[in-house]
Amino acid sequence: MAAEKKTRRARKVTVKNLVASDEYADIHADLLDQLERNGTIGKYYVDLVSDYMNLWVTKNLLNDDIKKRGVSVEYNHGGGQSGYKKNDSVDQTLKVNGQMLKILDSIGIKPTTVLGGGDDDEL
Repeated sequence: MAAEKKTRRARKVTVKNLVASDEYADIHADLLDQLERNGTIGKYYVDLVSDYMNLWVTKNLLNDDIKKRGVSVEYNHGGGQSGYKKNDSVDQTLKVNGQMLKILDSIGIKPTTVLGGGDDDEL
């Protein structure tokens, strides 16, 4: 029982855990590397990468909320007013994703094409 509680706690998504994650570090390093490869230099662009990473954390927190509570959440306003409403995290996730894409566009980072012999032609 104690081990199960400890495992559940380890999975809790928090800002601190996300910022300390390997995935955060990998994405941050990759974005900075792409800036360098593109010749995009300056503190302004590094700051935009930081903004992107803050949005990445927010997106992950929103996604965790959707996983926990679903796309509809129960409400109770008292006086017999209760029911279900949409989870605001769904709309917020869409807005955050849009802003993340705008940041990538403004710093000139595009998806890279992987060259090689794959089965991609069959799509």
